[in-house]
Amino acid sequence: MIKILQISNKAPYPANDGSSIAIYNMALGLISNGVELDFMCINTKKHFKPDEGVDKNFKQTTNYKSIFVDTNTSALGALTNLFTNQSYFVSRFYNNEFNEELIAKLKSKTFDIIQIEGIFMCVYLDTIKKYSKAKVVVRTHNVEHKIWERHIKSEKNIFKKIYLQIQNNRLCKFEINMLNRVDGAVTISPDDENTFKKLNIKCKLFTNITGVNFENYQLNKNTTVDNNSIFYFASMDWLPNQEAVDWFLENCWTTISKHNPLIKLVIAGRNMPTKYKNIINKQIYVLENVVDVNEFYSTYNILIVPLLSGSGVRIKIIEGMAYGKSIISTAIGAEGINAEHNKELIIANSASEFTNAIINLINDKNKQKELSENAKTFAVKHFDNKQITNKLLNFYNQLLNV
Repeated sequence: MIKILQISNKAPYPANDGSSIAIYNMALGLISNGVELDFMCINTKKHFKPDEGVDKNFKQTTNYKSIFVDTNTSALGALTNLFTNQSYFVSRFYNNEFNEELIAKLKSKTFDIIQIEGIFMCVYLDTIKKYSKAKVVVRTHNVEHKIWERHIKSEKNIFKKIYLQIQNNRLCKFEINMLNRVDGAVTISPDDENTFKKLNIKCKLFTNITGVNFENYQLNKNTTVDNNSIFYFASMDWLPNQEAVDWFLENCWTTISKHNPLIKLVIAGRNMPTKYKNIINKQIYVLENVVDVNEFYSTYNILIVPLLSGSGVRIKIIEGMAYGKSIISTAIGAEGINAEHNKELIIANSASEFTNAIINLINDKNKQKELSENAKTFAVKHFDNKQITNKLLNFYNQLLNV
């Protein structure tokens, strides 16, 4: 039986945002494939989840351990960081208490693979290398410096722009350095793998998309479907998600709402910024806390994903397909999914394309049904969590046999 230690930059349960879903589903997939899994994470102030809320069976099976770490930024911390050679984006994730717990774990048990979730937890790589002979793999949820590059380009404050550029240059060096020191990197999209290849990353690369457990994606048959609505459901503290909503509201929504005064836009997700909560518009509904996700997806049928930046794979599209939703997305939003335009989803890149796609689809119930059925079929074929995790384990066995 292969022994794996999974180290995460956030608590995975409840799995209520993209990265938590990816981390938790991976853990469940490893367990279902017979892996002896231990799980450690930092529990940040930004994404805090009480230990008592974590599934009891998961805690027992994985010897679950979480340590509270305040990764919030501060003006003083941002300033003093300039006099170091570390990126403030990264250094905030280091914590002495977590490091000591990690040392204790590595001293008490031998692992075959240590799987680090995200580049930021590589701040503990020196500790891992010192106390373990396990193969080390980083699961890169994004190409982090590329996300910041896109954000910096749109930053209007010149001083903030310069500061962010300094930090991102450091982040890029850190990202490349860490990946060149580990045994493998698991990307969740072919585009990310290609980006790392262009950066001449030396470790073995393997693309393994995020999977889902379909028994958790069941629509409530007794729920009345609102066929005159569109929705966006995401973690709203992630800058690319805010950028997507801003672009849609500024470039598409006015035309859509004038064309159809009865249409409803639902913006939902955790950590909702005040600027959206303060929107006063009878056609726009803002929901910060979705208690019953199955009920939410059962109520609304057309999912929009107007993303303009980001990397990795959008879990929101995978989940939308698993629920059998009609999806309209930009090409960037659909990166790594490999679904066919106008069959499993609709790709719309310009404001006019996005606007027209919504206006046409909202009035075409047959097309909605066709897209929904095709999306569900596509998801079942390509995103089964156990099969995806099994492919990852084949990669791990190759690393272990080198």
